[in-house]
Amino acid sequence: MVDGSRKHRAELGEGMVRCGGRGRQALHPRNRGNGVGQRWIGGPESEAEADDHGHDDGRHCSAAGGATYHQRMDLDRLRALPKAELHQHLDGSVRPETAVELAAEAGIALTLEEAVARLVAPPHGRDQAELLRFFDLPIALLQTAASLRRVTSELVDTMAADGLTYAEIRWAPRLHLELGLSVNEVIEAVAAGIGEAASRLGPRTPFIGLIVTAMRSHPPGANVELARSAAAFGPPLIGFDLAGPEAAYPAPPHAAAFVAAAAGGLALTAHAGEVPGPERIREVLTLGVRRIAHGVTAAGDPDLLALLRQRDVTLDLCPTSNVQAGIVADLDAHPIGALHRAGVSVTLSTDDRTVSATTLTEEMARTAEAQQLTRAELSAIALNGFRRAFGPRGVLEPMTRAATAAWSAWAAEAPGIT
Repeated sequence: MVDGSRKHRAELGEGMVRCGGRGRQALHPRNRGNGVGQRWIGGPESEAEADDHGHDDGRHCSAAGGATYHQRMDLDRLRALPKAELHQHLDGSVRPETAVELAAEAGIALTLEEAVARLVAPPHGRDQAELLRFFDLPIALLQTAASLRRVTSELVDTMAADGLTYAEIRWAPRLHLELGLSVNEVIEAVAAGIGEAASRLGPRTPFIGLIVTAMRSHPPGANVELARSAAAFGPPLIGFDLAGPEAAYPAPPHAAAFVAAAAGGLALTAHAGEVPGPERIREVLTLGVRRIAHGVTAAGDPDLLALLRQRDVTLDLCPTSNVQAGIVADLDAHPIGALHRAGVSVTLSTDDRTVSATTLTEEMARTAEAQQLTRAELSAIALNGFRRAFGPRGVLEPMTRAATAAWSAWAAEAPGIT
């Protein structure tokens, strides 16, 4: 299985991350800016906000409670902590070995090496359009109820092994109709995959919520029908999303689908901010979303940041994927730390475990090291995943209390740097 462990543990040094000591002029993250392009977040305003810590939503975190990492991070310890992941695509998480077997069932010759080459994107890509090509193979293979059940079940297994206690899985049902399945049959197959995993995992099963994704390139009327079907299905379907090539397809034509989804009781999110400029982010804000998948380019627009804070909209960020999409140069340049310190609500996810060859544990560790996050900051971002989830409050509240206790203990384990 290519889940990031084989590729990244070599880079991380047998499962440990060495942090700090990179020869930067200023070690503390407040002393350097993070941003996209030529626009940077930082300076006196964000520093003052960063000192205003202790809020329940996990933002405005200061260095109190742990300094930036100067020792190795124990991935096994981090993996054992309860985690929530809000931005995870089903079709971006197909195991290469599974892809080989599904291809054989469909009469397609596919070696493991070919599967890896077509499923795992390079560390640095040109743009979003190039990254999206790595979804062509899994979508082609996920055209039967059996394949959808299997891949969903395996993803839940992977999430449980990664220490997740809550997760939201999203996918676009209308991309899986080529062999005659209906939208409802696609949704039923994915929901059944969750049940299959639960029967094996028992109490270790994460609570899973499903988010149906509409595609920007699909007819707006078809997406309205998708929203109505999703709302009528009921739990575990809890949210509605919009994704696809941002540069070519704006969001406003799909406004009616969001109205239908909201009327049916679904929580709203949308992909935006994987192409240069803030315009696509501003567009999806008009749709009434509570969360934005990515939203990276908001970092270059102070007025937009103020609007995100004002409306309390969360950015579900995926740093490795954002590097692969070419929107940031590397993890050091990602704005997640600066956005958090600027008071914007952010969460951390993998986006696509196979396409990005990572796990949530590894994503947290590598991002914390690259961004020089304090333990308190990483804990706050991790806990925000529970606080901003779309699941039922009765489930999330006890989960959040348990996660807060665990992450607080972890943050207090190492003394701060003097």
